[in-house]
Amino acid sequence: MDSTTQLTIRRTGTTAPARTSGSPAPPGSHAITHSGAHVYDPDRPAGSLHLRAARVLEGNWTGTSTVPSHGLYPHQWSWDSAFIAIGLRHLSPLRAQTELETLLGAQWGDGRIPHIVFNPSVPLDAYFPSPDFWRSSTAGRAAGAPRTVQTSGIVQPPVHALAAWLVHQADPGLSRSRSFLSRMYPRLAAWHRYLLHRRDLGGGGLASVVHPWEQGMDNSPCWDTPLSRVTPAAPRSFRRADLDHGSAEDRPTDLDYGRYVRLATDYRDGLYADGAGEFAVEDPAFNALLIASEHALAAIAQELGAAGTARHARAERLTAALVERLWDPAEGMFFCRDVYGGDGGDGESYGRDARDGGRSGALSSERRSPESGALASERRSSERGALGPEQHSAESGAHASERRSRAGALIPERSVAGLLPLILPALPRDIAATLVRTAGGPHFGLGGVARLAPSYDLTGHAFDPHRYWRGPAWFNTNWLLERGLRLHGEHGRAEELRAALLETADTSGFAEYVDPYTGEACGALGFSWTAALTLDLLHEPARADRADRADLSDQSTQVVSHPGHRAFDKAQGTPPHTSHASHTPHTPHSSFETGAKGGDRG
Repeated sequence: MDSTTQLTIRRTGTTAPARTSGSPAPPGSHAITHSGAHVYDPDRPAGSLHLRAARVLEGNWTGTSTVPSHGLYPHQWSWDSAFIAIGLRHLSPLRAQTELETLLGAQWGDGRIPHIVFNPSVPLDAYFPSPDFWRSSTAGRAAGAPRTVQTSGIVQPPVHALAAWLVHQADPGLSRSRSFLSRMYPRLAAWHRYLLHRRDLGGGGLASVVHPWEQGMDNSPCWDTPLSRVTPAAPRSFRRADLDHGSAEDRPTDLDYGRYVRLATDYRDGLYADGAGEFAVEDPAFNALLIASEHALAAIAQELGAAGTARHARAERLTAALVERLWDPAEGMFFCRDVYGGDGGDGESYGRDARDGGRSGALSSERRSPESGALASERRSSERGALGPEQHSAESGAHASERRSRAGALIPERSVAGLLPLILPALPRDIAATLVRTAGGPHFGLGGVARLAPSYDLTGHAFDPHRYWRGPAWFNTNWLLERGLRLHGEHGRAEELRAALLETADTSGFAEYVDPYTGEACGALGFSWTAALTLDLLHEPARADRADRADLSDQSTQVVSHPGHRAFDKAQGTPPHTSHASHTPHTPHSSFETGAKGGDRG
């Protein structure tokens, strides 16, 4: 039996403990131990989409993690690994756990999860910026960077708690026998604490990204205005390895790349302290994923015997902050906020905030107070010592400045990021309905002229169907949209999008991204998260929508695990929540209904 066949076997019977003696495997351990009886799945013919997707993941497996693609991206990327684990859970829950354990094994002492974990066997000139650029073990020493693993110093969207919860649900017996969640929880809690404290640069409760690579949509037109304030690095000071693997017409420009390098250089030279750079943007997709992962952390806490009520409440306060800061009712979608733009930076105004009379400015003090109390309480919780004392060192002067509220300015560019809050269960009903209309309208064409939702406005001045995040369609964003549509009752539209995703993955060779109109493959082929999310969709035929209508009156704390049969795998337990935003409240289907590859990735 070859390795791919082994990866696609199906478990049957009652799950038995995977480890019968000794302590649980530490993060990064790779014992190939399985639970339950295994049989070959005869329903997967040799040329099936399922088996071909499994072969992509097997081919990109390094023994400790999965690379996005061997040529263009030969290391481990943060949010890629989260999406990959979500797909791997259907093939090998153990490998999915290992994927996340390897990544979190490189976590910094201050809680950040770096966006790249470098493979020391890969030559330095195979990828730029390489480990010798980031200098994590020296420049990141004050922030608690690991000494034995080389990483980057920036982060990527926080999908990890969601991934950990879904991976657990794929095989709860294996997860419990390995103490998977009890080992992951303090690390994930520290990761969220880092984002909620050190990255609240606007003072309104949302996390800011300090580099376009952190948000994952690297060269999105959303970054053009805030990047225009950055002096680019000299072209001769770096060499772009990405152009060895892709056409320059499809990649970020040299000017943009020079600005990326300048921002990363300044961040490194500032010893990775937050709040001192020229770029700070509150992004709706980044924060929506943080909120979804807060809901997941609540479910994990319940699984471990603790109450998840405070985390659910925090997720809802963050949802209210997201609406308060980033929602534009006139345009019918969420926009990025340039924290240092408008009245908060160089005096320029983007002309959007004036419509709402400052409604999108800083949150009122009474709205911030409960969040601050909850966070202060968490610092006193048992999670405090998870990563050692360095993460709790005194906050710098730059961090103290985060508490000053900055109104900033919304950036008038329509990105798919502005649709992704649709994944949130407490999103007000009227806003969810408006997002659905915007997704199907002329700017994104979903269900109409576009096969998949583009990364950027089809009618926008900067739209290009082939240039990275300036127009092409990506599988991870569309996968999230599919779940968001289904979560908010748009089952027909969700099923259409699911079918389009599967067809496009099949015909494109699991491409990195595609032309949104034609589905023409762009970027790398055999791309890991495309294959992984294809598997996730294949394991969820028809999505068993009736399961989404489970009796909400059941307030038991039992975790109901039906991988592949919910908009997101859910835990039913706490009472339904209502939004704190000044919009029509929306009651979620249950207490947990939540679930975003980077561009040039740094």
